[in-house]
Amino acid sequence: MATYTLPELPYDYAALAPVISPEIIELHHDKHHAAYVKGANDTLEQLAEARDKEAWGSINGLEKNLAFHLSGHILHSIYWHNMTGDGGGEPHEKDGVGELADALAESFGSYAGFKAQLTKAAATTQGSGWGILAYEPVTGRLIVEQIYDHQGNVGQGSVPILVFDAWEHAFYLQYKNQKVDFIEAMWQVVNWQDVAKRYASAKQRAHNLLLAP
Repeated sequence: MATYTLPELPYDYAALAPVISPEIIELHHDKHHAAYVKGANDTLEQLAEARDKEAWGSINGLEKNLAFHLSGHILHSIYWHNMTGDGGGEPHEKDGVGELADALAESFGSYAGFKAQLTKAAATTQGSGWGILAYEPVTGRLIVEQIYDHQGNVGQGSVPILVFDAWEHAFYLQYKNQKVDFIEAMWQVVNWQDVAKRYASAKQRAHNLLLAP
C-alpha cells in the first residue's frame, strides 16, 4: 500500500523573498513538513502492528497522531502551491479568476470582508494553527475556518483551497512574535490562479459528500 511522500517545492527557496526568507522556506519544507510525512507513515505502521497483535491499548493516541500528522502533510502540500513570487493583489475576472472573485463577494459580502475575516482568523489562532478558506459542499459557499494545530475545529466535508500557516515555525525567524505582520505580508504572495483551480475542482466534486444514502 502506498505511503505518504514529501512533495517537491514548486519554486526555489528564495522565490518568496522578501515576504518569506529562503531560510524559513528551507527549514519549513525540509524539516517541519518532512516530519509530518514521517509521522503519518510511522503511525500507519504502528496501527498495522496493533491490528496484527490485536493490541488496542494505544488506539486513542495513534488515531490522534494520524489525524495530526496527515492533516499537517495535506495542509502544507496545499500551502506551497498557494503561494508564488508573482502573486498578491485582488482576484479579478481579467486575470482569469472571475468565478472565484464572484464567489468571494457572494459568500462574504465583498473581497475586503473576506480578506479581513481570513486575516483575523489566522492572526488570532491560539497557539498553533491555520486560517483557511474552504469550499463547503452542503451549501456550495465559501467559508473561513480557524484550525487549531492541523486538524481541530473544522467542518466535516469542507475542502481547503487557500491556507495561511500561523504556526511559529512559519514566520518566527523573520517576523519574531509578530504573527499579525506575517499574515498581512502573506497577501503579497497569494497565488490566485492556484486558488481558483482548487475552487473549481472542489465544486465539481461536491456531490461526493453523501449526507444520506
